[in-house]
Amino acid sequence: MKNILITGGTGYIGSHTCLALLKRGFNLTIIDSNINSSSLSISRVKKILKDEYYDEKIVFFKGDIRDKKFLDEIFLNSIKQNNRIQGVIHFAGLKAVSESLFQPLVYWENNVYGSICLFEIMGKYDCKNIVFSSSASIYKNNSLKPILETSEIKPCTPYGQTKVAIENILEGIFKTSSNSWRIANLRYFNPIGAHESGLIGENPLSTPNNLFPIVCRVADGSICELQIFGNDWPTNDGTPVRDYIHIMDLAEAHCAGLDFLFKNKPQFINLNVGTGIGTSVLELVNKFMEVNNCRIPYKYSQKRLGDLPFVVAENKLITSILEWRPKRNIEQMCRDGWQWQKNNPNGF
Repeated sequence: MKNILITGGTGYIGSHTCLALLKRGFNLTIIDSNINSSSLSISRVKKILKDEYYDEKIVFFKGDIRDKKFLDEIFLNSIKQNNRIQGVIHFAGLKAVSESLFQPLVYWENNVYGSICLFEIMGKYDCKNIVFSSSASIYKNNSLKPILETSEIKPCTPYGQTKVAIENILEGIFKTSSNSWRIANLRYFNPIGAHESGLIGENPLSTPNNLFPIVCRVADGSICELQIFGNDWPTNDGTPVRDYIHIMDLAEAHCAGLDFLFKNKPQFINLNVGTGIGTSVLELVNKFMEVNNCRIPYKYSQKRLGDLPFVVAENKLITSILEWRPKRNIEQMCRDGWQWQKNNPNGF
C-alpha cells in the first residue's frame, strides 16, 4: 500500500485524517513540530483502531518543515526502507487568524517558506501528488450567498494571504513542470467536533482561538463565558453565519481527494469543503446547549478585524468530482465535540 507523508499530522485535522487513512490501508509517515499539538494523538489513533498491526504502518518524526535537511532525510529514508513516499497531505502551518494580524512575518515564514521547503524536497524525490490544506479565509465574500471556487480571492488577514500564496506557488509548479503534478487545494470552512470515541479531538496547547473549543470550555466551566463578536451583522439573528463541518467528514474529504489524484491524470484543482449549510454563532450555541443539556453563558463584544458576516460553501463541485459528501449534522458535531471535552478536559 502507498506511503503518505502527513505534515502537521498530530494536530486536530491531521490526527483525524491519519485515522481515516489508516482505515483505508495506507502507510503513514507523520511529521510535526508539536508546537501546538501532541504526539500522544498518534497513540490515541492506534487505540481507536484496536490493532497492534498499525504500529508497523506509522512512522513519526518530530521536526519542522522549514528544515530541508530534516525533510531530505525523511524522503531518503523512506526509499531505503522500500517504503517510498508517494503522496503528501500538507497541514503543517500556523492557523490563528487573529494572531496573524499581529505577527504577519511569523506566519509568512512558517506557512509559506515552510511550504516552499517541502515542495522543493518533494520535487527532488519525484513525489508529485499533494493535497494542500487551504482555507475559506482566502475569499472576499461580503455577500450573503454561498461561496464558489470561482468567487473573488481577496483575503483580509495575513493567515489567508499565506494560504493564497501557497496555492499560487503550487499552481506555478504545476504550470512549469510539464503538468506532471497532481495537486488538490481543499479550501475548507469551519471544522468542529471530534471522533465519536471521544479519544481524539481539538487540543490547542495555547489559548484557543476558534469558537468551538471555547464553547466546550465554557460548558465545562474552565472559561467563564463566551464572547460573541457582534450582534448586528446582516444575518437573521445578528451573529455571523458559518459553514460548520464535522472533523471526520473533513478527514474523509482528504482521503477522497488523495484517491482522486492517484486515479486521474495530472491536474490542479481547487475544491471547497463544507456542508453548504449556514449556522449562526447563536444557533450553534443554542444547539450545543440543547443537545448536551448544558449551559453556555455568553455576552456580545465588539466585532473583530477580519471577520465576515456570512461564510458558507457552495459544495456542488467537490460532491460531483470526488466520491464524498458530508454525512454528519450539527447535532452530531456538538455531541461528539462535547464528548471529547468531557473525557479530556486538559487535552491529551
